[in-house]
Amino acid sequence: MAAQDLYNLSPAIRLMIMGLVVAMGPLAWVWLHNRNATVAQRLRVLTLVTLFLTFDLVIFGAFTRLTDSGLGCPDWPGCYGHASPVGAQMHIEAAQTAMPSGPVTHSKAWIEMVHRYLATGVGVLILTLTVASWVERKRVKISPWWPTATLVWVCLQGAFGALTVTMKLFPAIVTMHLLGGLVLLLLLKAQAVRYAQAQGSQLPVALPNGTRLLVLATFALLWLQIALGGWVSTNYAVLACTDFPSCQGSLWPAMDFSQGFTLWRELGAGHDGANISFQALTAIHYVHRLSAYVVFAAMLALAFRLYRVPALRGQGQWLAGLALLQVATGLGNVLLGWPLLAAVMHTGGAAALVIVLTGIVFCSRAHAPAVDVPSASKLSASRLSA
Repeated sequence: MAAQDLYNLSPAIRLMIMGLVVAMGPLAWVWLHNRNATVAQRLRVLTLVTLFLTFDLVIFGAFTRLTDSGLGCPDWPGCYGHASPVGAQMHIEAAQTAMPSGPVTHSKAWIEMVHRYLATGVGVLILTLTVASWVERKRVKISPWWPTATLVWVCLQGAFGALTVTMKLFPAIVTMHLLGGLVLLLLLKAQAVRYAQAQGSQLPVALPNGTRLLVLATFALLWLQIALGGWVSTNYAVLACTDFPSCQGSLWPAMDFSQGFTLWRELGAGHDGANISFQALTAIHYVHRLSAYVVFAAMLALAFRLYRVPALRGQGQWLAGLALLQVATGLGNVLLGWPLLAAVMHTGGAAALVIVLTGIVFCSRAHAPAVDVPSASKLSASRLSA
């Protein structure tokens, strides 16, 4: 397709209407089931529903990427200038006939457009949260800037989605698009916790300084690991190592870190523009694997500490369970040849970990430093001596 045809805004209005239709179901459900609730309670429920649907969107985005459907419609925001693959049927048929196993097929086009419909629907829900938070800001105890920041972020995420298509699955853009979806989960989970705290249904849990530091360190390590995992997936480096714990029969295989971690390059290309080497793909895979050992140990250590805190015991159990799930699905990807189910579950596990750890971060705080308050006797003695 010619470069000037990458963007075709003619179906934009119809896509917005489709997003509104998708969002009407969750909005109606929230309203009907919370008619007698306060405004703050309704907004909290709507935030949780939006969080759940965003989680689903992240998983479906992984399914779209892993089924090679990211270019199922090679223009944006529609499909060959239409709001659905139905109108683009002739174009898709021609592309599929020319290349039966290529990026454009009927099934891939539908997968890509369903992903866009869901994304537009989530955008409508976040817009609703933002407008309602500003209108009801005097009756809602959390700052309306939280949903406003989320709205700005979802717009940026839409821009990355467009670039994913128009820049032909550029690895850095696709990785940032994945990270952007997970940042949305962070923002929505943080808002849900703030609503619960404002309503008094959840109080911040004071943690020892060492445990609180471990919470923050594990949270940072998780994001690093997700970025590395996204880089593995978008460069299709999962199968560079098909054995465990060794890689290609060695604990330190031949690797090209310089080429593997050249961030701004086209898919399948090295830093010199030639095809990326197998040693570079091995470096991408193996760094993610080595980092996983550190992150897994940190998560288990944090889960053990949280188990001893009654108010956060459940979150600690979720953390341990999800960490084990990530290990299992990661091994499944390597040893079973990257099956679709294990790959999608691996992304879903990472998204769930973001939600759980974000909740732990915002539900907890460090112990307040002790203040040495002079006793009454000491005050009296000091006054007499004066």
